[in-house]
Amino acid sequence: MKKLTMGRLSSLALAVCALAAQAQDAAPADSMFSFSGFGTVGVVGSNTDEARYVISGQPNGATKSWSGNVDTKLGVQVNAKLNQMFSATAQVLSKQNGDGNYRPELEWAFAKAQFSPAFSARLGRMGAPFFAVSDFRDVGYANTWLRPPPDVYGQVPVSHFDGGDLNYQAAVGPATLNFQLYAGKSSSVFEGVDVKMDNLVGFSASAEFDGGITLRAGHVEGKLTVDSVSLKQLVGVLHLVDAKVPGAGIGAVGDQMDATKKKATFTGFGVTLDQGNFLAMAEYTMRRTESYVPDTDGWYATLGYRLGKFTPYLTVSELKQKDSNVNNTIPPKIPVPGVTPDLRALVDGTLRSQSNQQKTQAVGVRWDAYRNIAVKGQFERIKADGPGLFSSPSLAFTAGQSTVNVYSLAVDFVF
Repeated sequence: MKKLTMGRLSSLALAVCALAAQAQDAAPADSMFSFSGFGTVGVVGSNTDEARYVISGQPNGATKSWSGNVDTKLGVQVNAKLNQMFSATAQVLSKQNGDGNYRPELEWAFAKAQFSPAFSARLGRMGAPFFAVSDFRDVGYANTWLRPPPDVYGQVPVSHFDGGDLNYQAAVGPATLNFQLYAGKSSSVFEGVDVKMDNLVGFSASAEFDGGITLRAGHVEGKLTVDSVSLKQLVGVLHLVDAKVPGAGIGAVGDQMDATKKKATFTGFGVTLDQGNFLAMAEYTMRRTESYVPDTDGWYATLGYRLGKFTPYLTVSELKQKDSNVNNTIPPKIPVPGVTPDLRALVDGTLRSQSNQQKTQAVGVRWDAYRNIAVKGQFERIKADGPGLFSSPSLAFTAGQSTVNVYSLAVDFVF
C-alpha cells in the first residue's frame, strides 16, 4: 500500500483563520474591516521514486508515495477602508515554502491611495505581476486548473515584491485598459537557497474587451542574486585554478556562472477567452539572465468547457532552455585535488542540473460542488529532459530523459 504523507498547516495560520471567521461574524455591517480567506487541501502521487514532483522551489513533494505537501495551503486576508481615498490590505499565507515548512508568511501588506476612479498608488508588499493570474495564483478556487501550469509559472521563484506601484484604468471604445508600473525588490527561498531580486522595475498592461477577451503583456528586470554556498565554492575554485593555469579562460567561465547581482529579465504575453460555456487561455513567457541560471521560454494553452457544475479542461505546455549562458571552454582532464578529477566535467554537471526543460500534457476536471467549494482532479504526463522542474532527482534522472505520470486531487475553498 502506498504511503500517504499530508503536510500539516501551521497552527498559527489555523488560529488566524478561526479568529478571522469570528471577527467576520462579529463585525458590524458598517465596519471599516472586512475579512476573507482561501485554502486548498490536495494530494499528489506519481509513478516514479527517481524524483519528487513539486511546485517549483519546494524541496518536498510527491513520488510513488502520495504527498499533501505540494498544493495544501491556507490564506487569510483583511482589508481596511480608512476613508474614500485610503485603504490597506494584509494577507497571511501558509503553504510549503522553500525551506520545506509551513511557516506563515506575509504575502501582501500594502496601503493604497485611490486618487480618482482611474488612478491609484500602492506602497508595501504586493503580488508580483509577472503572469496573467499572479494576483490569485494561490487561490485555487479562482482558477480552472488544479494549479497554474508549472512550465510557465515555475520559471520565476518569487511571488511578491516590496516597493510601490502606480495603476491606471481607462475605458477606450469597447475595451477597458489597465496599466501598472512598479518598482522595488523581492526575495524568496528556492529549495533552501536564498534568491533575491534587487532594483526591480517593471510594467504590466492588459486590455479587456467586450465578449470576454483579455490581452496582457508584461516585462520586468532587475539584479539577480542566488546565495548558493556550493555555487560560490565552485566559482572560487574556478578563479583559483585560473591563476595556476593561465591562458585557459577558466576564470571567465567562473564569471559567467557567478550569480551575484546579475541582470535578469522576464517578459510575458497572454490571452484569455471566456465566453458562455467556452474557456481558452494561453501565455508565452521568456526568462533571460546573465548567470548560470539558464535562459528559458515557456508556454501553455488551455481549453475548457463548462457542463453545468463540471468543467473538463485540457492543457499542453512546454519549458524550453534557450541558452545555458555559460561557454565551458575549460580544457578536459584538469584535476582539482580534493575536489574533482575533471573540472570541465564538474561544470558541465552543474549546468546540466539547471536544465529544466520539459513538456507536459494535462487533462483535468473541476466540479463546483458548493457555492464556495470546488473539487478538482488532474492527470499530467511530463517528459523531462534532465531534472526538469522536479526536486531531488537521482543521477540517472538528471542525466537522461524521463517520462513521469502525475496524479492530483484537490479541494479548493473560499470563505
